[in-house]
Parts: sequence; structure tokens; C-alpha cells
Amino acid sequence: MARKLLALLLAILMLAVALPAMAEEALPLAGTLVILHTNDIHGQAVADLDTGAMGYQSIAKVKDDYEALGASVLLLDAGDASQGTPLVNLVYGKTAFEFMNEVGYDAMAPGNHEFDWGQDNLYQNAEVANFPILAANITRTIDGTLVFQPNAVFDFGFIKVGVFGLATPETLTKAHPDGVAGLHFAAAEELYAVAQAQIDELTAAGATFIIGLGHLGIDDESVTNRSIDVIANTTGIDLFIDGHSHSVIEGESVGESETVLVSTGSLSQNIGIVETDGEYIATSLKALDTLLYYNTNEYVAGIVNSQYAIVQEELGKAFATTEVLLNGERSPGVRTEETNLGDFAADSILYGAKKYADPNVVAAVTNGGGIRTSIQIGDITMNDMKTVFPFGNVVATLTVTGAELLEALEAATCTTPDAIGAFPQVSGIVFTIDTSVPYEQGEMYPNSTYYAPAKPGSRVTIESVGGEPWSADALYVIATNDFTAAGGDTYYAFGYAYDTAGIETGLSLEDALIEYVAEVLGGVVGEQYAQPAGRITIK
Repeated sequence: MARKLLALLLAILMLAVALPAMAEEALPLAGTLVILHTNDIHGQAVADLDTGAMGYQSIAKVKDDYEALGASVLLLDAGDASQGTPLVNLVYGKTAFEFMNEVGYDAMAPGNHEFDWGQDNLYQNAEVANFPILAANITRTIDGTLVFQPNAVFDFGFIKVGVFGLATPETLTKAHPDGVAGLHFAAAEELYAVAQAQIDELTAAGATFIIGLGHLGIDDESVTNRSIDVIANTTGIDLFIDGHSHSVIEGESVGESETVLVSTGSLSQNIGIVETDGEYIATSLKALDTLLYYNTNEYVAGIVNSQYAIVQEELGKAFATTEVLLNGERSPGVRTEETNLGDFAADSILYGAKKYADPNVVAAVTNGGGIRTSIQIGDITMNDMKTVFPFGNVVATLTVTGAELLEALEAATCTTPDAIGAFPQVSGIVFTIDTSVPYEQGEMYPNSTYYAPAKPGSRVTIESVGGEPWSADALYVIATNDFTAAGGDTYYAFGYAYDTAGIETGLSLEDALIEYVAEVLGGVVGEQYAQPAGRITIK
């Protein structure tokens, strides 16, 4: 009997040892690499059926599900995770990295908005991250050393994956200039050389599948520094995961090497899925409406939602109402044309500048890219304000000549009618853009990816400033935000005037709007902003 019992126990032990191997072989995705990717989440960490945002809880569940099917999973982000909603902005992006830790990200490329609170803040957030930030094209100007780890290798046994990161050179102008001082972003031909060197290095290290993880985009305004430009000027990239332009690209074959290009759009409305065995590549996108809303990682949901509840309680109280929808959409919207929200924002900036800096301010200019979303009809809360104007910018003033103002407006509309973040929303200025005239580039602005207009006034005609006819020689005291005042985006023409005699008021953009609504509009945004005021004409 003892001998039979011993034999039975031995058989059970052998079966217990064999079962995991048998189960692994039976899993349908064993031997498959699933690359999950996101980009431009912009702090949209919470799942939201109304907006279609998946949130980190759904992203985590997709990862869980593929791992349960036996897949090897690599989760990557192509930048701009940490700017856009009060949930992450109130602590300067830190919570975005904490949430990404909980989801289990393996690497990310830095977006330009990761630099919005300055490079030192980003370095602190990088210390929070349990994953590497990859950027092969950012170096210190003082000694040429890399700021971040350039690449990473992930060995799954059946496939060895090399991932290198690239950041948009537009960070020099799309982040506050002070926040990127002392940094060099390889661009154009230099960018291609950096990318090829990374491909060669990873291949030499034994990587059999090469991923470019870039915050570059495909917009025309980014030409020479786009993902498609990098692909066209390199060989050996199997997959390029892109961000920055908020494009939805499920999987396009690009270039002679037939690199697969993917991008998920923005605001966590999709998660990208790439399946490969090292040879065949299948791509797809999942949106919230293709997932069950309750099909979430409850642990991650609990962490994110508890933080969200704290922020909502703090910022959710109404201070005003709007009777009209205030248009803050990208295109068509604040990056392509005058909108009622653009007018409202510029009017508020002008009011704040007159009150806190100089009563002689005659006009205001603010970049459309600084307005991130619309304001819906109904109550307006501080949460709305920090969502629409998330960058922490403050009202600033400077004195420019009419010629400098013309140059700034000409440069800021260089791609119009195509969208551009620099597009000027104005108060106290009336001007016309003639899009039938091609934009002629002059010299590239220093430390920029934008070109000065070769012929200021060829496309833009200013009719009046402060109610008076425009003159090239006149001096105008204008208000703007501290980003454009310092020469951010295409506004290089403002930089010298601001550096030498500009004033930073300390009044945040959202506080300027709050005071304007309360003190001028009596707490109600009404019919006066039902339509754009007709300050900008586009022909």
C-alpha cells in the first residue's frame, strides 16, 4: 500500500511539473510578440464614455488580456503623456508617470509637452518612471552628451527587439524657450544620421526587429522632421510608432523598406496593437467602443479614479456660465481661423494686461495651440479653465514696431489654411491673410525649426491696431502669453523686445479669463461671443 501511495504521489508531482509547460504550449499567442502603443494621451488618464477616452485602466486590461493568452507584450508610448488635464498638470506631470508605472509601460519617447515645466522638472519625472525615456537626438550643447538613454533592447527569446527614441526638434519652439535652454535637438539630415546610427547599433547588438519610437508626427509644418522623413532617409526600421500630429494611422507601409507606420490619435481614444513573430506584422487599433466599459484593470482604475476625485472636488466649483459654445477645436478651429473662444481668450488677456501691467496696452495676441479644447454651454469651472489653458502661462506685455508685429503674424500663419499651433487669436487687431499667395521662406530663425518670412506683408495685411490704422514704424504695446513673448512657436520677432523691456505680470491665463468674466461680463458669457467678431479675414 505504501508503495502504491508513493507511486501515486510521484505521478501527481510529475503531472504538476508538466502542466505549466502543457498550458504554455496550448496558449494561442505563445511565441507571438504583441506591441501595444499609445501617444499624445495628454493627461487623459480616466476612462470616459462621452469622449471615448480609454484611460489607463482600459490600456492596462488590454495588456493583461494579451499576456493571459500567452503573448509576450511590449508597451510603448510616443510622448506627450504629461500635459493636458488638471489631473496631471497640478503636479507638473508627475502623476502621469506614476500611472504609467502601474500600467506597466516598458519605454517612452519624450514629447515636446514633457518639457512644458522645464527640463529639470522632466528629469525629476524621469526619476519617478520605472521605465526608460528614450531620445537619441537630444544632447547638451555644452558638451554634446546625451540627455536621455538613446535606446533599449528587449530579448523575448524567440525575438530580440531594439527600440530607439526620437523627440521632435520643434520642442525648441513648442516648449517655453527657457525650458529647453542648453539643449540641442538633431533635425533634418542630422536627425536621419542619428536614426541610422541607432538602427546600425541595435542591429549589431543582435536585435532582429527594430522599432523607431518617435514624437515627430506627419504634419506639413513639421516637414524634414517628420516620421515619414526619417523613414525615407534610413533603412532598417521595421516599425515606427509615432506621435505629435495626433494622427490615426492603423498601419501604413512607408518607404522603400516598407516600414510599418502606426499612431493612435490622441487623448487615449485608441490603443495601438501590433502582432509579430519577427516576420509577419499585423496591426490594429482598439477604441473604447470596441471594449466593454467594465472590462478594466480594477487596480489601476482605483488608483486613477481616486486621484481624479480629489482633483474634481478641488476644481469642480462653478464660477461663471456660458450661454454659447466656445470653439476651441484644433482644425477647423483655433489653429486655422478666428474662433469665438479665441476672441474671448484674447480679450481676457488684453483686459488683464491693462489692469496689471500697462493701461496703454492696445492689443493682444495668443497662439491657437495654447487653447486645448472647447468650453461647453453651461457652468464654467476652474477645472474647465485648467483644461482649456493647461500650460501655466501668464500674461506678458512688450512693445513692438508695426513691422515686428507684421512679421510675427506673417510667420504665425505660414501654413494657413492648413493648421498651425502658432495661429494668432487676437484682440484689438484687424488683419487679412491672403492664402492665394505662397509663403516665401527667408532664413531659419535661430534655435528654431521655423523660417522667417522672406517678404513680410505679402500674405498678411494689417488694417488696424488698437482702433488706429496700422503703421510699420509705429510702436505698439501688446499683450500676449509668456510663451509667445519669449519667442516661442513662430514668434521669434517678439523675443528681443520681450527680453529687453517686456513685463511678465504673474497673472495666469485662466485667472485673466476668470476676472474678465466676473468684472466685465457679469459672470455670463453671452451672445456677444456667439460668433467670431470678424477680426481675421482669410481669403
